Amino acid sequence: MAQEFEKRPDGMPLWKDVSGKNVSCTEKVKVLDENYRELRESVSAALDDAVLIGCRADDIRTILKEMISEVESSYPDARPEKEK
Repeated sequence: MAQEFEKRPDGMPLWKDVSGKNVSCTEKVKVLDENYRELRESVSAALDDAVLIGCRADDIRTILKEMISEVESSYPDARPEKEK
């Protein structure tokens, strides 16, 4: 089972930095929230398209989960010095 993250009262994820502390910069949180909303909308549209075409929703979810797990960041994690 995937790890579940804390959510804020508005239902959005509680964003954490690499040290496990909450991201507190308002502008950073806005960027992360906007990315989350846009990605969720795109994924929802892709799932709807696949179902309308005749695919099984569970199969598409599996494919999307696999795709996300394979995505690599262009940047290394900025882990605290003691964890490197």
